[in-house]
Amino acid sequence: MSQPLNPTAAIALLNKSRFYGFPSITFKLLQPHKSPSYIGDTVKFRKYGAVSLDSKGSLLVVDQRKRSSQFKVCCDKEELETLPYVQTLREFPKKELAGKVVMVRFDSAILLEALDKSCEVVSNAIFTIKYLNENGAKIILVSGWRKKNKSKHLDAEAAAGILTSVLKHKVVALQCIRDELLKTEVLKKTYILLLENLSEFKEEVANSSKFAELLSSGVDIFVNDSFSLSHKILASTVAIARFCSARLAGFHFEQCLYQLKKTSTTDKKPYVAIIGGGSLYEKAFALHFLASKCDALFFVGTMSFQIMHAFGYSVPSTLVEPGAYKAAMDIIRFARERNVSILYPQDFWCIKDCKSNQLEVFPSHGISDGWLPVDLGPSSLDQIDSFLMKCKKVICIGPMGFKSSSPCINSACKFAQKLSRLSEQDCEVIIVGNMARKEVMKESSSSSMVYDRIDSASIVWEFFKRRKLPGIMALDRAYPFEIDWSSAFHDPTRPLVVDIGSGNGMFLLGMAQRRMDLNFLGLEMNKKLVRRCLDSVHQNGIYNGYFIMTNATTTFRTIVSSYPGDLVLVSIQCPNPDFSDPQHRWRMLQRPLIEAVADLLVHDGKIFLQSDIEVVAVRMKELFLTYSKGMLTLANDSEDDERAWLTENPFGVRSDWEKHVIDRGGPMYRLMLSKSTEC
Repeated sequence: MSQPLNPTAAIALLNKSRFYGFPSITFKLLQPHKSPSYIGDTVKFRKYGAVSLDSKGSLLVVDQRKRSSQFKVCCDKEELETLPYVQTLREFPKKELAGKVVMVRFDSAILLEALDKSCEVVSNAIFTIKYLNENGAKIILVSGWRKKNKSKHLDAEAAAGILTSVLKHKVVALQCIRDELLKTEVLKKTYILLLENLSEFKEEVANSSKFAELLSSGVDIFVNDSFSLSHKILASTVAIARFCSARLAGFHFEQCLYQLKKTSTTDKKPYVAIIGGGSLYEKAFALHFLASKCDALFFVGTMSFQIMHAFGYSVPSTLVEPGAYKAAMDIIRFARERNVSILYPQDFWCIKDCKSNQLEVFPSHGISDGWLPVDLGPSSLDQIDSFLMKCKKVICIGPMGFKSSSPCINSACKFAQKLSRLSEQDCEVIIVGNMARKEVMKESSSSSMVYDRIDSASIVWEFFKRRKLPGIMALDRAYPFEIDWSSAFHDPTRPLVVDIGSGNGMFLLGMAQRRMDLNFLGLEMNKKLVRRCLDSVHQNGIYNGYFIMTNATTTFRTIVSSYPGDLVLVSIQCPNPDFSDPQHRWRMLQRPLIEAVADLLVHDGKIFLQSDIEVVAVRMKELFLTYSKGMLTLANDSEDDERAWLTENPFGVRSDWEKHVIDRGGPMYRLMLSKSTEC
């Protein structure tokens, strides 16, 4: 296996081909985009057009949507590995949804509790389900929820009633996940199906494969729209992905992913982080990441005392976090090296003891014994106000107050007013965490404050620690570049031949010179081989051949689906077998790739497979016939011998390894699959 896609390397290949004067393909890095917001009767795709709904909430028109180039992103290798480009429901072909059984993992905290339809988070979650329903999908909803909601018992039937009201479409509860026959009968009636409460199954938190397989029985496509669980490993978000042909991000999930990526972009300066809460030691690595992105870190809450302690100030012993001193010192040193300001509050409102109503303001490093901070003091608020005055981007993560905050002071409301004024001055404001959001919600609901929100602070802290989020990693990948096919080929409408794992390109280059009526695309993970192939393309004056460095297993669908012509032939030749690890012996041939090839291939299109190892060839054939959903048949099938191999290469052009094997007198096991014209 080669390394994951590196945009820098891809662009380097692009520049090299330009140097030779060859009309190279144009790669445009896809930028994070805002997903639709469904408010009232219109769903607006920013930069994409609009989706109109009638008075009953039915989808009427969906405009063509293009990838946005409005926003900048960090495209370093580590960033792509932590937050890969995933396949979204918005970009998935609508025609592929019709008649398919789609399982949606929804967020119960949004659809069963937060029912303010004017809220963008709620409207996006609703739209995911409406969009699927209006495009002919058969929908199964699944989630886990609290058994009691507002003191009412919430079983599956009650939850289905709430969802019916929210979606304006009949939702039927299925009392037994294992009842596949009943599941099929309900779906035939065009109802939306709701499975049992997953919080009642221990297999859910155990990420049980058997449970996930049972859960997904009969399901074609999985849509994850529960972003708040991305940092957890659950059967309904991770294990289930193995059993579905496509794994997509819903509209709410896509919007949250976009918001998460924005936290690490440095397109607006000065960028300041207001950091609340505690546990500095646990978040030390994440704070280093913030210091590498921001111009200043302003610590409030319990964490501020760890910073003051590291600066050498006296702080109450009850507020000192064990093990945090060295971590705070490292953060201060790291920030100083990068000329990043470290700030903390000047004063606090303090209370004499937890049961007392006696409040008094103390300087931050002069709190008297027996007094505990409960909120930011007036000088601290003025300090924040003056400091943020010139900021163009602010992220507030974690609660601003303390465990024993006093409602009499309400510094959070005053702080929210300051953020509101900032947002009106073209400052980008990001609020992270439910507690921080609730602290500013009252103010924002009565003003023109505009801010981005991420409800789960845990996910953001994990992202800042550069950890991969399981719920995101389980989704299908998308190719992160928009391809200008007219730059790649002289005539991009010609039928396309794709060679997966094209190696040094000997087969594809030979074919391109023989068949000028076709276009040839090589997908290869080794950048050195791709560079050599691009050199050969230029040197031989080939205008109907091109090579892209990518992992076709995860990006084949997004690359080939954007091609304007028909896909007529796909070849996979001599994949490297790994006999030391039988479970991953044919890692190239995973289910998502096979299904993508079968879906995109034109009727009567062909798939050419060959290997010099018989067991590999047999396995490739079995996998294609198993996962092609009945669309493929053996073009050289014989009733007498199911393993009747092609004796000769039907194209008359050999790959480099095929030539090597033939020259040494070895056998080649070849077969051709054909897509049925009746699909």
